[in-house]
Amino acid sequence: MMASSDVDRNDDHNPSEMDALCPSPPGPSRPQRNYERMEERAGTTFCQTLIHLLKGNIGTGLLGLPLAVKNAGLVLGPVSLLVMGVIAVHCMRLLVKCSHHLSEKMSRPSLSYGEAVQYAIENVSWLRRHSQWGKRIVNVFLIITQLGFCCVYFVFLSDNIKQVVEAANTTSWSCELNFTNQTSVLVPSLDSRLYMLCFLPFIVLLVFTRNLKYLAPLSLVANLAMTASLVLIYFYSLTHITTPIDLPKVGRAKDYPLFFGTAIFAFEGIGVVLPLENKMQRPQRFTLVLYLGMGIVTFLYISLGTVGYMCFGDAIGGSITLNLPNCWMYQAVKLLYCFGIFITFALQFYVPAEIIIPSLTARVDERWELPVDLLMRTLLVIVTCALAVLIPELDLVISLVGSVSSSFLALIFPPLLQLAVFHNDGLSPLISIRNLAISLLGFVGFLAGTYIAIEQIIARNAQKHLEAAGSFMVQ
Repeated sequence: MMASSDVDRNDDHNPSEMDALCPSPPGPSRPQRNYERMEERAGTTFCQTLIHLLKGNIGTGLLGLPLAVKNAGLVLGPVSLLVMGVIAVHCMRLLVKCSHHLSEKMSRPSLSYGEAVQYAIENVSWLRRHSQWGKRIVNVFLIITQLGFCCVYFVFLSDNIKQVVEAANTTSWSCELNFTNQTSVLVPSLDSRLYMLCFLPFIVLLVFTRNLKYLAPLSLVANLAMTASLVLIYFYSLTHITTPIDLPKVGRAKDYPLFFGTAIFAFEGIGVVLPLENKMQRPQRFTLVLYLGMGIVTFLYISLGTVGYMCFGDAIGGSITLNLPNCWMYQAVKLLYCFGIFITFALQFYVPAEIIIPSLTARVDERWELPVDLLMRTLLVIVTCALAVLIPELDLVISLVGSVSSSFLALIFPPLLQLAVFHNDGLSPLISIRNLAISLLGFVGFLAGTYIAIEQIIARNAQKHLEAAGSFMVQ
């Protein structure tokens, strides 16, 4: 998905948090930007901030929502997405509110997510000496989340490119094919994991770009490509819904945790909230941006998830692109979206790289800084590729990443943050109960989603081994 980030560095010569989301041309350093923003002479406008917020929330997670709706049911799925959207926006608002309060208290112009948690813990006397752990824990989950996104990107790229290559000899200009409609596969090709290894050297070279401003033109092209792809996906899904619609209104209880993981993976934009608000010309208008932007995002999630499931039914894949017909127009949709995801990999990778690498390069001689930097970038990409090779199941990887890490950043931490920040200010029992309920919901979703995702991964791998053994015996 498009980058969400929270880099806790104060080095003015490096891109700031939002640069991972939206690389921009060279400009004033961060302190100067903060000063000018307070004077309303610089910073992002209302419309720019809205676009960045949309960009930070729309990506691969959106394409997996039709399968999520299948797991929850045709009625329960959209209703659950709406409820989750409301809760996610509420948690984003809590994060901004707590950041404002702590910024004023600490006389800081802005705070990152990790810093907000650190200062909130300092506000609780019996936890004060452990406050640094708050920032570290948030950074750990940011690293897990962002590297998890990178794993998803490897699987997404390999699955879609594999499908295009396998069907290349039979791809036609006519898009009126069967509706069950995974792309016809007539020419067997490489295993999807080999495609991941083919992408590996190119992605390593991509992440060697340490200054993201050089990727800004490609990022713009990638955004346009992904937008055009989404328009065509909506068009095909809306025009190919078959009637009568005979799909289960409520899915199996066992599959609902998979829905949770995919949905919370999609609502991943909480990491961009503070950087966006910090860089607005008029940050007092950010609440309106947040409600408008997330309203649009929630509508897109519900509509594509529902329409995609209605169109493809039980045949829906881990990404709706895998169900598009075998014609050149929709093969181009896959290629365009893959290009967008390929460029977005560097933006997502920026976050863990900026958290992990500086602490390592600071321990070596200056002449070794660049080699160590590039070596660590290479190793991190290899790790994400290895994890994707181990779990080449797009839908389950998305659900697992969402359940493990996104649930903490988006649902569990923000309500607890408010309790810590305002616990001396007389929070009403109703607010305390509501916050604890949201955090408990996130924790239950984390446990159930992680367990079911891992169980399904093990079951699918066992099934593949049985099928491979069976085919070997036949031969």
